[in-house]
Amino acid sequence: MEVLAGARLHTPEGILSGRALLFAGGVIRDIVAEDAIPARAQVTRLAGGTLAAGFIDVQVNGGGGVMFNDAPTSATIAAIGHAHRAFGTTGFLPTFISGPRADMGRAIEAVREALDQGMPGVLGIHFEGPHINLARRGAHDARDIGPLGDDDIDLLASLGTGRTLVTLAPESVEPAHIGALAGRGVIVAAGHTEADAGTFDMAASELTGVTHLFNAMGPLGHRELGAAGAALTRDSLACSIIADGIHVHWDVVRLAWRAKPRGKLFLVTDAMAPVGAPALDEFSLGDERVRVVDSCLRTADGRLAGSLLDMGQAVRNCVAHAGIPLEEVLAMAAAYPADFLGLAESRGRLAPGLRADLVWLDDELGVRATWIEGERSDASEVQ
Repeated sequence: MEVLAGARLHTPEGILSGRALLFAGGVIRDIVAEDAIPARAQVTRLAGGTLAAGFIDVQVNGGGGVMFNDAPTSATIAAIGHAHRAFGTTGFLPTFISGPRADMGRAIEAVREALDQGMPGVLGIHFEGPHINLARRGAHDARDIGPLGDDDIDLLASLGTGRTLVTLAPESVEPAHIGALAGRGVIVAAGHTEADAGTFDMAASELTGVTHLFNAMGPLGHRELGAAGAALTRDSLACSIIADGIHVHWDVVRLAWRAKPRGKLFLVTDAMAPVGAPALDEFSLGDERVRVVDSCLRTADGRLAGSLLDMGQAVRNCVAHAGIPLEEVLAMAAAYPADFLGLAESRGRLAPGLRADLVWLDDELGVRATWIEGERSDASEVQ
């Protein structure tokens, strides 16, 4: 039995002091008062700060200098996971942005290989596109965007293990096709969309969520809800949000947090290759050159292209700039994305029986260390 003591614990009951976390075999066994630690346990004392469930990021396009689209291999996935672990991420979906169908197949094979190997942190795959609204494509290549057919359903649902998330525009596909994906175990989210409230309602029973709320979608209007308004007001839909102060204004992040039911707003990074590789200031996304410009990523014609955000920074941002309580922000980074992926019984919270996927934050919320299935890595060792 291993024990972590000396830090506050972020638990489903709140942030608790004077408690210790017990784990063995990669699984949390108990949370006890520090004066009740078993005599023969191996105790590690942490120097204050907060111990929380490791962060879960369902939209990770790249990191550590590489992009999943550029080289959809298990080696690329390993490099991305290694880079993001330094920022507290212990679970993630490698995300493939709209691209050639052959490369989508390669991406599935790479993720399947990573899962078969038990690669730390890999939870499945996210296909962001290609069945999206051309008018809201953002940095996606227009040549790869198209309708959703039966063969596409077979491809998107073919991973066979882990979790598959597909972001699509509800107005650009047949409702029956959304149902077919959901029926085969695919998590379907609306994104890159101009769907109106009626279209959202038609698809709502098959949709689980909305990808990067407010971005690449029709805006909230006071007479017509638009896609963003529909996402905010349909309580069943879980919405991800990019909290970097560039994609969404801080006051709007706070507005979304107030508007959505508890548990239905969670953090993502939409991270690109430079995350974890700060010297990289330019890279390719298909035929597009993407550059770091004023602390954000833009194509040559000025469109936003993902982010430079990591999950640790997203947590700090929400506390410092959006005024959301730390207890809730930590849930937005772990428990709520676990719920969205249907993994609440194994990840996302500090509770007995769940995996010992952990992050230790110092008093300034900097990431000090992570554990994946009880295996520790100090942040300085993976940067």
